Amino acid sequence: MEVSEPRLVLVFSGKRKSGKDYVTDLIQDRLGSDVCCILRLSGPLKQQYAEEHGLDLQQLLGPGPYKEQYRADMIRWGETRRHDDPGFFCRLATREACQPVWVVSDARRQTDLQFFCSEFPRQTQSVRVQSSEKTRKQRGWSFSTGVDDAESECGLDSGVEFDWIITNEADAPSLDEQLQPILKLAEKAVTSSRSRPPDDPVLFL
Repeated sequence: MEVSEPRLVLVFSGKRKSGKDYVTDLIQDRLGSDVCCILRLSGPLKQQYAEEHGLDLQQLLGPGPYKEQYRADMIRWGETRRHDDPGFFCRLATREACQPVWVVSDARRQTDLQFFCSEFPRQTQSVRVQSSEKTRKQRGWSFSTGVDDAESECGLDSGVEFDWIITNEADAPSLDEQLQPILKLAEKAVTSSRSRPPDDPVLFL
């Protein structure tokens, strides 16, 4: 599987309802979709799960209750696939990426972060989006056994020194202000990609 090597890989993680998707969508909006692509590791997971279980992929990708009734089983199924091949879903997610800036919106496990740090050690930066439980509850979160205590939610809670931490709270500095250093880093990476020839393609075996 061959892809062009990115100039910057921003790997985001955070608890459910912390606002990861909102923040990553904001970054893509600021940079433009021609420069920045969003890679959702859950996308290929849900597609494969839907195919193997005869489910509606579009509803699994959406925010509604359909996804929630399969979430716990989908997590268990995904863990089995990752046990056999830790980089399986990461490789699927990157197969069509061609922009210089990659934003991975939903890293959940140490193996997710390790994949990008291993494949793209110079380009990868880790970003944690955090919100209080009170705020997450206001956004509709409630604790679910088998989901919120599973590795998919807790795998990156410790043992990682994040390059950036974004606090997504009403009383925190604005997201635009917090994201400025990251956006500048991305713009620098884009300028670099235009001023020198791209690296040789990376081959995922």
